[in-house]
Amino acid sequence: MSWKEDYNRWIKFENLNVEYRTELDKMSENQEALEDAFYKTLEFGTGGMRGEIGPGINRMNIYTIRRATKGLAALITEKGQAEMDRGVAISYDNRHFSRDFAIEAAKVLGTDGIKAYVFEELRPTPQLSFAVRHLNATAGIMITASHNPPEYNGFKVYGDDGAQLVGRDSEALLDLVNAVEDELQVPVKEEEELVEAGLLNFVGQEMDEAYGKQLLSVVKDNDLLKASGEKLNIVFTPLHGASKKPLMESFKNAGFSNISLVEEQAMPDPDFKGVSSANPEDHIAFDRAMAQGEEVGADILIACDPDGDRVGIAAKSSEGKYQVLTGNQTGALLLHYLFSTLKKKNKLPNDAVMIQTIVTSPLGKAIADSFGVEAMDVLTGFKFIAEKIREFEATESKTFLFGYEESYGYLIEPFVRDKDAIQAALLAAEVALYYKTEGKTLFEGLNELYETYGYFYETLRSFVFKGKQGVEVMSSTMEAFRRESLEVEGFSLMLSEDYATGKAYDHISKKEQPIDLPKSNVLKYMMTDGSWVCLRPSGTEPKLKLYFGVNDKTSDSAQKKMENLIEPVLKQLEILQSK
Repeated sequence: MSWKEDYNRWIKFENLNVEYRTELDKMSENQEALEDAFYKTLEFGTGGMRGEIGPGINRMNIYTIRRATKGLAALITEKGQAEMDRGVAISYDNRHFSRDFAIEAAKVLGTDGIKAYVFEELRPTPQLSFAVRHLNATAGIMITASHNPPEYNGFKVYGDDGAQLVGRDSEALLDLVNAVEDELQVPVKEEEELVEAGLLNFVGQEMDEAYGKQLLSVVKDNDLLKASGEKLNIVFTPLHGASKKPLMESFKNAGFSNISLVEEQAMPDPDFKGVSSANPEDHIAFDRAMAQGEEVGADILIACDPDGDRVGIAAKSSEGKYQVLTGNQTGALLLHYLFSTLKKKNKLPNDAVMIQTIVTSPLGKAIADSFGVEAMDVLTGFKFIAEKIREFEATESKTFLFGYEESYGYLIEPFVRDKDAIQAALLAAEVALYYKTEGKTLFEGLNELYETYGYFYETLRSFVFKGKQGVEVMSSTMEAFRRESLEVEGFSLMLSEDYATGKAYDHISKKEQPIDLPKSNVLKYMMTDGSWVCLRPSGTEPKLKLYFGVNDKTSDSAQKKMENLIEPVLKQLEILQSK
């Protein structure tokens, strides 16, 4: 079916949402905009979907929400009445129509006889993951587009362990969603009718209290917090998102009382009017927190993204100015403190394991090795970390201690099965407090790690490719690198890994070897000196991401090595894209 046929199907639908019809009427003179809204069905991947809000099959709207939820309902129904009765937990963040989409999802489920538990107010992604487990629900839905621009929203699906779906259930869900032929015809009953029938339930305080109680287990040195918790000066911003309530309460419960909230960024706002960026990975997201930090003399600045699963940390550098830590730097500080504290208390398990993604800094592995903790690599995406935790529990083979990815996602205690900014913020505050009681800043603590393990530096370059043409450009670029590999003057290539084929080529032995991870459109190149480059299209944004990593004995030599690595790779990228 052509995009024009789908467009005509929508405008001829008698009961089409009035606002969508008005928008389509406005777009009628813009063929390019119409084509982009209808040229494909909004892709439902292994974890859900994300896209711009608006009318059309390639947009987030009540009809694409109904289509996705209908697929999930079919998956649950196939498993029988017991799973239908367990129900589905649903949460949402501050984005446009998030609550509306949550209710629409609940209405689809209820119409098919499946219970839904919807949060009364917005709550962060990790709390949704927790709720699935606490309620013993069969699945979960989170309405969020994380840190994407305001015009986006999304739909993420969780399994009964509180983790995003992987494996057979993920594949089955994808098939069932794609089997929904007409998103406009998915039946839904009225909200009031479903509430009366006990199929639509609202949750709130009880879930907050249960989650808050579990958060206290993240604290590793209660004596430290009791003695000195009020001494740490914290500035916190939720960047208009869903993390304010749970994090402010958990700070208080843990013993941190000297907290300054960035008020102009505290209230939920779908337009993010008070922030320069809603992504804590962007240093500009900290602009107001930094100004406030200077006013109150803060030791540490904490920013959570809108759905509260990622956290950024800033602290004063040796120059006395606030500097945002990278995700890798924060991860190194957290895991080193965690391992050190457990070892000091003789609580470091012999079978301990730390999990990181293939684009995370090797510094984490170096730290883990020094404590005798196994470091394990998985594909990018926290669902793969959660999958390993589930495997460890089933086999009783290892004890999970820490999981993280370079993009500001961390998990300490597995009562949540997704990255948890609330947990990570609590532990980061504890780490900062520890260093303060030692007469050091957080940055001095980081430099101690570099002096001990070497200077591991990483950076990321992202290239935006929007629309249909952008997808084609990213695809052709990846294929060009597969054909011509990577050549960097001054660096010797040791290993080329192609996760799409599941094969790696050793340039030293001239032999091919398998990659023991699921297939994914990722290319990674490792040099003989430990430097590395990785290319992957983002799974959530229209971006091609290039990751660079180096390490050396000094800061200056590592920085110089990074410069020498980046320039020729970007030049090769430009040449390949021009062919």
